[in-house]
Amino acid sequence: MSALTGHRHLALLFFLVLCCLRCLAQTPTPPTTLRPSPSSSPSPRPQTEKLKVRLAGFPRKHNEGRVELFYKGEWGTICDDDFSISNANVLCRQLGFVEATGWTHSAKYGQGQGKIWLDNVQCGGGEQSVGACKSRGWGNSDCTHDEDAGVVCKDERIPGFVDANVIEAHVDENKLEEVRLRPVVAAAKKRLPVTEGVLEVKYKDGWAQVCAAGWTVKNTRVVCGMLGFPHERKVNKNFYRLFLERQKNVYRVHSVACTGTEVHLAACSMEFNGPNNTASCRGGSPVVVSCAPGALFMPQHASLKMKPKTSSNVRLKGGAHLGEGRVEVLRGSEWGSVCDDRWNLQSASVVCRELGFGSAKEAMTGGRMGQGVGPIYMNEVKCSGHERSIWNCPFKNITSEDCQHTEDAAVRCNVPYMGLENSIRLGGGRTRYEGRVEVLGTDANGTQAWGLICGETWTTKEAIVACRQLGLGYANQANQETWYWDSSNVTEMILSGVKCTGNEMSLTQCQRHKTLNCQKAAAKFAAGVICSETASDLVLNATLVQQSVYIEDRPLHMLYCAAEEDCLSKSAAKANWPYGHRRLLRFSSQIHNIGRADFKPKAGRHSWVWHACHGHYHSMDIFTHYDLLNANGTKVAEGHKASFCLEDSDCQEGVSKRYECANFGDQGITVGCWDMYRHDIDCQWIDITDVKPGNYIMQVVINPNLEVAESDFTNNAMKCNCKYDGHRIWFHNCHVGDAFSEEAERRFEKYPGQLNNQIS
Repeated sequence: MSALTGHRHLALLFFLVLCCLRCLAQTPTPPTTLRPSPSSSPSPRPQTEKLKVRLAGFPRKHNEGRVELFYKGEWGTICDDDFSISNANVLCRQLGFVEATGWTHSAKYGQGQGKIWLDNVQCGGGEQSVGACKSRGWGNSDCTHDEDAGVVCKDERIPGFVDANVIEAHVDENKLEEVRLRPVVAAAKKRLPVTEGVLEVKYKDGWAQVCAAGWTVKNTRVVCGMLGFPHERKVNKNFYRLFLERQKNVYRVHSVACTGTEVHLAACSMEFNGPNNTASCRGGSPVVVSCAPGALFMPQHASLKMKPKTSSNVRLKGGAHLGEGRVEVLRGSEWGSVCDDRWNLQSASVVCRELGFGSAKEAMTGGRMGQGVGPIYMNEVKCSGHERSIWNCPFKNITSEDCQHTEDAAVRCNVPYMGLENSIRLGGGRTRYEGRVEVLGTDANGTQAWGLICGETWTTKEAIVACRQLGLGYANQANQETWYWDSSNVTEMILSGVKCTGNEMSLTQCQRHKTLNCQKAAAKFAAGVICSETASDLVLNATLVQQSVYIEDRPLHMLYCAAEEDCLSKSAAKANWPYGHRRLLRFSSQIHNIGRADFKPKAGRHSWVWHACHGHYHSMDIFTHYDLLNANGTKVAEGHKASFCLEDSDCQEGVSKRYECANFGDQGITVGCWDMYRHDIDCQWIDITDVKPGNYIMQVVINPNLEVAESDFTNNAMKCNCKYDGHRIWFHNCHVGDAFSEEAERRFEKYPGQLNNQIS
């Protein structure tokens, strides 16, 4: 074949291919395999706000359940007609899971209530929201609730997805908009929280009373719980009868009948007067309620006998606000978490009341308040709501395949209104979460005015309390100098020497100077904060430390770089370099971020320091302290670890690495990832050359100067019992600082050591 003929053949072939492609482009799309509904609309009208989706029903796990949609102020369900795995995929992604593994029909998770919002839903699978899928339209359905659809999602979260599944109270908010106790005793009117008074419900532009006929102690328990109080008290009815007979009462609610386990009065059955009917009460008087506050909310002058005991075997961790957090329980001497299978509001309320709060506002699943690191003790907790402790509720013990820490249960409790935010505000910030701290105090003339706080002693601990008092979550940053715009014209310093432990509810509970003593009194040196709803939480893998420890005698000629980095004890400077050696206690560090925000160095990359010796940038001056302590707590040796680089060495399944030090990359630790410092890395040691044989405590503290915000600083320290015989070393009982009970921690401090490889 000639070259010319070959070219003609190629040209002809190219022309035929083009024709085929054009024909394919004009071929009509084949009809969908889904059975079309006769009245399906092309798509529902666009949503003006993000569509809320939740899983409900019983029995279920956190990644499966009846699908409910929040539309036009009301929760409703989806009918199972034409339902498919494509629909389930769209819904699961909206809920924060990567995909669906199945779907259910015929109300497998129980029948819902209210509207059936969507019917004949037909998603292609790629939609961002179920609201964008084809359907009959909102509220147009020929189904009943025994056709409610459900989904089963793959138990893997979309990285960075923040709205984990939340179980809220199913109440008709239209029935009762707001509830309060109106105190009638003069002294009680000035005190917060209000624990006793006439029960009133918001009605039109005012307040109306509740008829006392048939009122029970179970009703009182529900009211106290929703107002933030764990228990109810008896009322002196004779006193109130005399007072209320002289009052004009407007009754809105009658015949309330609660079981005592409801988390809101609106969930109880009751009768209402019509809009223009304020009939008199058959019982003759309005309801008066008295509640017992938890220990945190008792008056400071209250006697020890009056103060209720707080639970010693249940606690909340990782919450941004008072009364919320991951549920942890104490078994034996070690704290552990609770699996979220069948976790509901009744079980959450038992925990809340046990800790001195009211009933649960929300029961959270899927590690919403961060993940624990210890054992998981409970599964399928099923409280009735009347138990005194979660330990009195039926539950299953955990087997290794049952649960992971991604399923840790959490709660958000009702807490009493204390009005703490009324005496503090932020000024000049770009958002409501930042600004110069302004507090209500008394000026030189003796009148109440807003004023500034001297920034000289202002640290992260004080900022934590300020953000908590403002109800703005965690302290992301404490500023000793503030360059905020002076929007409020508040320039006078009225507080100085503020010193908090970090646990206080308000700055008024912290120490301070009796009289103002501030060297830099200009407004730009006032205290400021940046608050955040989320924060990181670093914790060391204590087990790995115990497993990896050993002693190395390292020649001095191999330690020039380490000496330059200040990683050896002071006596090394007097050594006969390069001859001789240093004795090093080596171990691996694996630092996990179990919080809800990435851990990032406070300093910007422009201020990172290049260390040519090791070939990396330091982003923090001090990242961890390594100390060896004797029996009375005195340091006998120490290590100094700047953050060589903060990066994601590895991550849990489903989480992608975001930080890498190479090529001047971003530094940090992603949520769900960990930074690994192997035992054979330079400076990953304590120089124990001068340490004598004996029993010691080994201590590691992460982020020791609290430079970076964390949701929980109590787990930043790790301790081990240590026995050194001059030749070998043993570590035992390594644990994170908050992992043991107080009693076990006291025993740990008195640990006598080891005589050999066996515990003595």
